[in-house]
Amino acid sequence: MTDGELLRLVRTAFQMYEPVPETVTAHARAAFRWRAEDAVLARPTGDAHALDRAMTPVRGDGPRRLTFAGGGLTVEVELTEADRVFEIAGQLLPPTTARVGVRHTDGELDGCAGAAGWFVVDGVPAGLISLRFLLPDDSSVVTSWFRV
Repeated sequence: MTDGELLRLVRTAFQMYEPVPETVTAHARAAFRWRAEDAVLARPTGDAHALDRAMTPVRGDGPRRLTFAGGGLTVEVELTEADRVFEIAGQLLPPTTARVGVRHTDGELDGCAGAAGWFVVDGVPAGLISLRFLLPDDSSVVTSWFRV
């Protein structure tokens, strides 16, 4: 029996007895579609305890603030919720223009940062999101995924 034949038998057995839910398969495929191969990753910054609190979705009065850094760029964002839909306002430092994309599980919302680096994107659904910035030199920076 070849390796390929063995793998087909194992795959068939798992599909018959414990199939993978379609939602899991769909999310796995979506993860590959949202991969930004040439992008630099901007990671959350701050001390670990404050970061743990900041990365946990908290409902309450006032906006949530996060900072990401990578590729020589710092991204400061403020998340404001209204009826499970968010507005993301932020600034790129050093200030620069950029095309802004807010990637979420159902698609992507577009915006742009002006010369001062400020941007606002409305209508962001609750759930996992990542921000993508296409810079004037055609390089791109993406934030790690986080939950809003």
